Amino acid sequence: MAELTESGPVRPRRSPLEHLEDRMRAATVTGARAVALTERPFLAMANLRVDPASEAADRIEKALGAPLPRQCGDTTASGPHAVVWLGPDEWLVLSQADATALAAELTEALGGDPGSVVDVSANRTTLELTGPAARQVLEKGCPLDLHPRVFGPGRAVSTTVGPVAVLLWQVDDAPTYRLFPRSSFADYLARWLIDAMSEHDGPEVP
Repeated sequence: MAELTESGPVRPRRSPLEHLEDRMRAATVTGARAVALTERPFLAMANLRVDPASEAADRIEKALGAPLPRQCGDTTASGPHAVVWLGPDEWLVLSQADATALAAELTEALGGDPGSVVDVSANRTTLELTGPAARQVLEKGCPLDLHPRVFGPGRAVSTTVGPVAVLLWQVDDAPTYRLFPRSSFADYLARWLIDAMSEHDGPEVP
């Protein structure tokens, strides 16, 4: 039931992929070629721009409890926060904390120094693809070399999966991948992944 306020009912918050929750669950493959797809909605995200050599960057690192990654593809994590490199002076901060509180904390750390903090939580959603066959599913439509010798836990880069632009982050060696598409493209990407997963629901063809 929607919450009532003086200005009328407040609609419950809905994630971009709530309508596909049952389909994603039904697409789960078990066994040796296991793979599962879920949405991790409402993750707080802030786009951060600051000179990495500045005192403001030092204050931000102290606030996050994690260093800002300095190289393409690198990520760092501490507690509820993770930081993904986007450019020489740009990062995406991901957090389990409240989005408004995250942006306020980073803005306070930035102080009056040059830079910017923008709450982009509504801009993307998060898909999690995990299981022994997860890499093979992604390889059906991702141009990156995802072999463990090249791409492993802690790596995150901008790429495409199918025709959809995403930020792709490998979280662990299960492997577990998190994909961050624009919310408006999330439905297409989820359906593409569900279709790619279906080929693993059976014995592997020699």
